[in-house]
Amino acid sequence: MVISRKVQFRLNVFFVTIALLSVVAFTMYELGYLDELFTVLAKDNYIFYWMMLVGVLAEIVAGSMGMGYGVICTTTLLFLGIPPHAVSASIHSAESFTTAAGSISHIRLKNVSKSLVKRLAIPAVFGAVIGAVSLTYLGEYYSKITKTIISFYTLYLGIQILSNAFKNKQDKKLRRKTNLTRLGVIGGFIDSFAGGGWGPLVTGTLIKNSFTPRFAVGSSTVAKFILTLTAAITFIFTLGIQHWNIILGLLIGGIFTAPFSAILTAKLPVKSMFIIIGTLVIVMSSITIYKSVF
Repeated sequence: MVISRKVQFRLNVFFVTIALLSVVAFTMYELGYLDELFTVLAKDNYIFYWMMLVGVLAEIVAGSMGMGYGVICTTTLLFLGIPPHAVSASIHSAESFTTAAGSISHIRLKNVSKSLVKRLAIPAVFGAVIGAVSLTYLGEYYSKITKTIISFYTLYLGIQILSNAFKNKQDKKLRRKTNLTRLGVIGGFIDSFAGGGWGPLVTGTLIKNSFTPRFAVGSSTVAKFILTLTAAITFIFTLGIQHWNIILGLLIGGIFTAPFSAILTAKLPVKSMFIIIGTLVIVMSSITIYKSVF
């Protein structure tokens, strides 16, 4: 089997990460801190290990469908009762690393249009800051209402994901010119405020409006990294570092899975993935809405 440069790069990152983690684990063992670490990781009903599983599943979905990481993580964390501002802060902190790896990969493969990145990323940064600050205030003082609003949004995304499984392929037609500034601002705000949604909204819109898929995905990924990093830094300044066990779990789960997501893409039945993930998001979002309202 011929391994593409993208897969090879991810595998290199994977093996380097494994080596570093092994060194850290061995050092902690030698210093007698390993048992203490396991005790700390077991806090909050072993949420670190659950987040590792969520990170793995979310990365598989993102690798097979090109989007959905934030949607899966947000839906799951809200379902578990995590406050909305902590949800988005945790996801963006972990996603800063995974989107960085994806961006480097797309740049190496020359899938990126600098002008498209600039036209998307600059307004997205403004949208991300506004979304993060808004969520910090609303999530803290109006947690129940905010959770309901975000759950309705993830419910909508779940319906969109499910509907993709039954869409017929159509010939691409040239559509009206895309307002990239408006798309970037709205995409950045929604992704920062709701914990995800950049992929379905921005990447989906670019492809629908006849942008070359290769450049649409690559450029959108780099712009996503910039807004994700911006949102994460904003949350650190407004909230500090919270729920590190959630961040670490999502991050490690994503790192372990990312190198193989491209390989899994060719193996997994995409239509079935759309149906399963869409249904799961709809059910979990509906339960969260019910709990918030009643």
